[in-house]
Amino acid sequence: MSIDRDAAPENTPARPRRRRAATRVAAAAAGGLLLDAASAPVGWWPAAVLGVAVATLAVRGCRWRAAYGLGLVTAAAYLVPLLAWVRVIGDDAWLALAATQVPLVAIAAPASAVAQRFRRWPATAAGCGCAWVLSEAIRGREPFGGFPWGRLAFSQASSPLRDAVVVAGVPAVTFLVAVVGGLLACGAVAVARAWGRRGEAGPRTALAGAVVPFVAAAIVVGGVPLLPTPGPSGRDVTVAAVQGNVPRLGLDAFSQREAVLRNHVRETQQLAAAIAAGRRPQPDIVVWPENASDLDPFANPEAGTELSAAAATIGRDILVGAVVTGPRPGTLRNQGLLWGPDGYRGQSYTKQHLVPFGEYLPFRPLLTRLVGRFRTYLPDDFVPGTTSRSIDMGPVRVADVICYEVAYDGVVRDSVRQGGQVIVVQTNNATYGRTMSEQQLQMGRLRAIEHGMPVIVVATSGISAIIGPDGTVHQQTQVFTAASLVATVRAAAPGHRTLADRVGAWPELVAVVMGAALTLLPAGRRFARLAGRAQRRTAR
Repeated sequence: MSIDRDAAPENTPARPRRRRAATRVAAAAAGGLLLDAASAPVGWWPAAVLGVAVATLAVRGCRWRAAYGLGLVTAAAYLVPLLAWVRVIGDDAWLALAATQVPLVAIAAPASAVAQRFRRWPATAAGCGCAWVLSEAIRGREPFGGFPWGRLAFSQASSPLRDAVVVAGVPAVTFLVAVVGGLLACGAVAVARAWGRRGEAGPRTALAGAVVPFVAAAIVVGGVPLLPTPGPSGRDVTVAAVQGNVPRLGLDAFSQREAVLRNHVRETQQLAAAIAAGRRPQPDIVVWPENASDLDPFANPEAGTELSAAAATIGRDILVGAVVTGPRPGTLRNQGLLWGPDGYRGQSYTKQHLVPFGEYLPFRPLLTRLVGRFRTYLPDDFVPGTTSRSIDMGPVRVADVICYEVAYDGVVRDSVRQGGQVIVVQTNNATYGRTMSEQQLQMGRLRAIEHGMPVIVVATSGISAIIGPDGTVHQQTQVFTAASLVATVRAAAPGHRTLADRVGAWPELVAVVMGAALTLLPAGRRFARLAGRAQRRTAR
């Protein structure tokens, strides 16, 4: 592919150069704010496309360092408001989390700048798509196992672009969002050039050519819903999600562990009474949220008795979110336990992706000296699980994931591959409130489409929801209320796999390699020039 050398920055007087720099910074910040507006609580999905377009234009013609600096501005304007729900822990925790993510999101900027040097707009748009997939792939894995919250795709649960997830997973949706944004950027540049030549011969021809990228963007957005998205062919199952609520809000919401467990037992008993009275149908499976029992039912006989009584009352085994004692002193496990009237059924899932600074403390000896509240709120470390599991619950197998694991492609995909027919997301958002819950709900909707099966999001204090295989929310609760949901959904057939399940991470890998090549292209060209000079000197 040829490179457009005209896109390189020009020497300009100081004042116009400062004015141009200020314009770029403002555009970069506007792009980040638009990206945030695409996510909950605003949730306007076209803002993600526009945000990518504006951020792409901001770095047009920039060299690597300048583009990365502008990328930092975009990423900060995007992530700082997006992650504001972390403020309940402390402003320092909120800003520290954003600070770990901003440099990784900013990686998309220099790659997008390089992509705009291609003379052909399809190559530029594809390069923008690869750039964003690259940045998301990195921050979904590092540091501390990654934090893939706020991926472009997760804002697209109501977008026409969402259906690409069934073909190549979440990275495909991110890719298309960035591609459409890149096309809009290319179209804006082409229109500006055509307008600048309006006094020359053939302005209509130039303007007609300028709108081609916009037409291509419309074709992409309109064409994705035409992709085949086969639904599950399994049986209907009636599912129940029990949201018991918590006694208090904030970080101390789970200090009254007995009260939280009793809340869930009480709500289950009320659901059982409604079933007995004929007001609610008998469910096939019953699920409780993460942290529904912070009392270890194996070590605390009273907690185990409460769980068995609840299962006997509802007449079904219950998938219970519980905190259990870990393998070593001072350790815990975050698990989903299948519990019946006679006790533990021998099936469980242990959360694999733990929350750093929430479920375990990196560099514990140092940080507990520097930040005293860690000793109070995080006295013990959780131990991660090592494998994904699906759990037999009556007529179906349940793919269980816990809390923000729903953001990790591999965790959900592996659980489905273990035979899951219904996905259950057990979560506890009591500390963080409504915004985090809304963002997580959007992820659940996308996962339902990706894997072609229902998703049950069951939260301790909301938002709980029952989502159909097409991403439709059939029922949902309000936050900080006690409630139960019961609905009949079509489960996936045994062995059901979408194309995204089959191809796995390969599409992401291809995009990452191309995005990395774009990012490193300037360094490669510089190295080639230096090597050529050295060779010429040696020849002399």
